Amino acid sequence: MTDWLSRWESNNIGWHADQVNRQLIERLSELNLVTGDKVFIPLCGKSNDMIYLLGRGFSVVGVEMSKIAVEQFFLENNLTYKVSDVGKFLLYQGKNIQIYCGDFFRLTIKHLEGIKAVYDRASLIALDKVSREKYVKHLSDIISSGVRILLLTLNYPQHQKIGPPFAVSKSEVDSLYKGSFQCRELECINDIENEPMFLLQGVDFVEKAVYCLQKVRT
Repeated sequence: MTDWLSRWESNNIGWHADQVNRQLIERLSELNLVTGDKVFIPLCGKSNDMIYLLGRGFSVVGVEMSKIAVEQFFLENNLTYKVSDVGKFLLYQGKNIQIYCGDFFRLTIKHLEGIKAVYDRASLIALDKVSREKYVKHLSDIISSGVRILLLTLNYPQHQKIGPPFAVSKSEVDSLYKGSFQCRELECINDIENEPMFLLQGVDFVEKAVYCLQKVRT
C-alpha cells in the first residue's frame, strides 16, 4: 500500500469524487437499512458518500490507511472529532462516525461489531488480483452472517490500461464471493463516454456494474 500513501501525500487522488455516487443514492434501499444502522466502508479515503450516509441517519465505520485522507475528511466537512490509540489503529471519532486509520487486514470482527451493511465503491477495484482474493476472504471473516454488501465494479480490457482501478469482471465477482455470499447483479452498463481517461488511453469499453451481496447465514 506504499503507492496508496504516496498518492495521498502528493495529492494524486484522481479516484476521489466530489459528488455523491449515483448508484449509492439509487441502490441504497437494497441494503434494507433502518435509521441508526451501521455501514462499513473499507478503504474509505475522504469519500463524500460517508456524508450522504450520515445525512440519511446511518452510522458510518470506515477504515483508511492514509492519515492525510482521514484528517482531510473531517476538516473539509467541518466535523468535530477526537483521536485515540486503539492498538493497531488510530481511531478518529465524530458524531455517528468512526474511521480506523490503519491496515484493513488488521481489522477484526470486534472492530465491526453491529455492522449491518458494507458499501464498496472503490475498494475491490483498487486491489490487484492476488490482493482481491485476500480482501474478500478477510471481509468475509470480519462481518456477520446476513450482512449485505453494495459492490460497485469496473470491467475493461486490462491489457489496454494499467490499474488501478483494476478490471473486475462478473465472472471474477462470482468466483471471489461464491460459497460465502449470495450475489445479485443489479446493473451493468458500458459507460466509456463518461470516462475520458480511459478514452485517451484507447480502452475499448468500460463496464460499470453494481451488485448486492449477502453473507450466507451459517
